[in-house]
Amino acid sequence: MRVVAVSTWFPTKRAPSSGAFVVKDVVAIEDAGNEVKLVHLVPPHQDDGTRHVVHEGITVLRLPFDPKSPMDMAAVVRQLPSVLEGADLVHSMAVSSLGPLTLLKAAGRLTIPWVHTEHWSGLTNPETLTPFLWASRPVVGRALSAPDTVTAVCEYLADPIREYRGDRPVEIVPCIVPGAEEIIEPPSIDDVGELRMVTVGGLIERKNPMMALDVTEELLSRGINSRMIFVGDGSLRAAIEERAAEEPLRGHVTLTGNLDRAGVVQALNDSHVFLGPTNGDNFFVSCAEAIAQGRPVVVSDKGGQGEYVKPIAGRVLSNASAAEYADAVLAVVGRASAQEIADSIGTDFHPDSVGHGYRDVYDNVLAGRR
Repeated sequence: MRVVAVSTWFPTKRAPSSGAFVVKDVVAIEDAGNEVKLVHLVPPHQDDGTRHVVHEGITVLRLPFDPKSPMDMAAVVRQLPSVLEGADLVHSMAVSSLGPLTLLKAAGRLTIPWVHTEHWSGLTNPETLTPFLWASRPVVGRALSAPDTVTAVCEYLADPIREYRGDRPVEIVPCIVPGAEEIIEPPSIDDVGELRMVTVGGLIERKNPMMALDVTEELLSRGINSRMIFVGDGSLRAAIEERAAEEPLRGHVTLTGNLDRAGVVQALNDSHVFLGPTNGDNFFVSCAEAIAQGRPVVVSDKGGQGEYVKPIAGRVLSNASAAEYADAVLAVVGRASAQEIADSIGTDFHPDSVGHGYRDVYDNVLAGRR
């Protein structure tokens, strides 16, 4: 099947980590027997000037695109029909990719089936949005009604999408979570002299890193020598560093910055538990990756993680206090082996499963058009 993927999220030299999930999905879709060409609607701050590239085997055409620019929107809408020529299906990925295809369809110029994959946490946790993004939700909702089928990464996200789409198809295709190359038991707390908690993700309000510091303080107040390890970066880094420089947290907080895949795996392997008190996620990939690596998780229920965190793998808490998070951390550490935790997540998130999941969606959409 010939598929044209359209996304505003994709790596460039100026933003090498942008759209990593899109890369993984497209590779899985190709491995499931589809021929994919990707159109990257590249925003100005990420544009490295390239227009035709091959990235991890994916053929990419970059079109300059500022979603706030009417001129850019019009230019992309003019160019897309020729790009889509000969394709069996178009697959947009991420909310910011909806606009041009919605306009193309409204003009009667989109003649092939359209699948859209949505990830936006603003649909599930609107309280985390800025006023501008909050005001944009009705516009996004109308755009989400346009594709033939919309896929979501979890039921938690699918529910608000269904409110906009009524009885039109909404399917679940999860995020890709790579399996561990090796399952390693955590270090002995006695040997390392501390309980190590780790979180992976942006140091931003939505991820609620300050609660992770509160939990660390709570454990320290109980006489438990604890360390909070932050893997990632973001606007709250300075605030975290400032607080970590003061008692009682001084010497008990580590900030690694952004790490590559090997670095993340090492951070997980060196820790005893993944702590994720997020205020708003959907699939929460880093939580699933921790389980796949054999680490128990203690997370909030603000996301779809409750759909895959089994009791043996951790706890999912609702509106929890620092004391409740601390209780859960102590309850899960050492409760199950790393292998038992990793086995709990199964193979649903394996690249083969996800790639064939999208292929099934494509087949259903094409069958509905016949």
